[in-house]
Amino acid sequence: WPFSTLGWPGGTKELKRFYPTSVLVTGFDILFFWVARMMMMGLKFMGEIPFRDVYIHGLVRDEKGEKYSKTRGNVVDPLDLIERFGADALRFTLTALTMPGSDLKLSEARTEGYRHFANKIWNASRFVLMNLDGFDLGETDKNFPPEEFSLPDRWIRSRLSQVIRQVEASLDAYAFNEAAHVLYQFICHEFCDWYLELAKLSLYQEADRKRRTLTQQTLLEVLDAILRLLHPLMPFITEEIWQQLPQREEGESIMVAEFPKPDDRYGSEEIANTMQVVIEVVTALRNIRGEMNLPPGEQIVALLRVRSREMEERLRDNEPFIQALGRVGELTLGQDLEKPLYSAFAVVRGVEIFVPMDRSRMEEEMRRLQKEILKVEKEIAFVGRKLSNEQFVAKAPPEVVEEEREKASRHEAVRKRLEENLRKIKEALG
Repeated sequence: WPFSTLGWPGGTKELKRFYPTSVLVTGFDILFFWVARMMMMGLKFMGEIPFRDVYIHGLVRDEKGEKYSKTRGNVVDPLDLIERFGADALRFTLTALTMPGSDLKLSEARTEGYRHFANKIWNASRFVLMNLDGFDLGETDKNFPPEEFSLPDRWIRSRLSQVIRQVEASLDAYAFNEAAHVLYQFICHEFCDWYLELAKLSLYQEADRKRRTLTQQTLLEVLDAILRLLHPLMPFITEEIWQQLPQREEGESIMVAEFPKPDDRYGSEEIANTMQVVIEVVTALRNIRGEMNLPPGEQIVALLRVRSREMEERLRDNEPFIQALGRVGELTLGQDLEKPLYSAFAVVRGVEIFVPMDRSRMEEEMRRLQKEILKVEKEIAFVGRKLSNEQFVAKAPPEVVEEEREKASRHEAVRKRLEENLRKIKEALG
């Protein structure tokens, strides 16, 4: 190899097509014993080098960084991992954890996490396919002016173009972990967490048929592009879903479908900034709900005090999105709003957010937080006594000691969050 397997010394069509190849993937430990000799043999017998690029990956180690060894008993059968988590989840794990110049620590927890990622892709795809009723791509004008699309539609299309460029650049540079990270963040935290929720407003409004159609078109086209981008990393689930996409025009397999191309017609700095404001306002409202322990289904009252007419218009144009995702029953916008006597409070990008609260309710929540703080302080003290016991630290298995340290860290984080919530309530009560 790489020429003896292709019919050399005969001049076969396979040899003419596949020699030289483009890239060799290998480990650092055989660079001299194998890779260098392949180069020399190729030059000697074929007159040219067999490949231009050599991608050197690290060793796959266990989650503690130890080499896999039968003696240690830490050997993992990949087929077992595939049986438990799926081939796509294992492939994505290896891709996401592979960094140039460093070994890979393979853990079942990360693999299980990426199985959940695969499930999220599957569920998001089902949502899209279930909401294409009445949509006919053949009757849709693909050249609708960008301004006719909603803010969420334009935003997700713009972000998709940016992601396409990032993934393509990462793959060209063999930075596979960067491509995996970009896709994970976009699919989970933008497409699923935000766009699908925002799209529901257009999908379920039968009165505005055109808006619904444009959102359906966006859902289908963005999902199609996501599957193509993700296919090299997770080939099985992407092929399965892609085969179910309606009105496909290309090929028998996603493997031979064209790689997505960016479309810059939809994006602008204003679109990105406006969408970011909407996301941060909704996030702040959700945080207030959690900090005040408000029931998830309860519609709240919110006041947004802004500094400029421009910001007021931005928020007013997107008021339905803020109300729906923030579960706001009554939303008031303005530059000269009075701060309520008792309210939960947050500030994002110069927008002051007030959620009026009944004083007795705030006092009740304050007492609840004080009890929770006492409870977690007892847990911290209990774990602290264990860790300060030298015999326990010396004799207990290292993983048990580490688990106790992690437990102490988690309890400290909980206490810090509870104390911050308590501080905010005391501040609101004056």
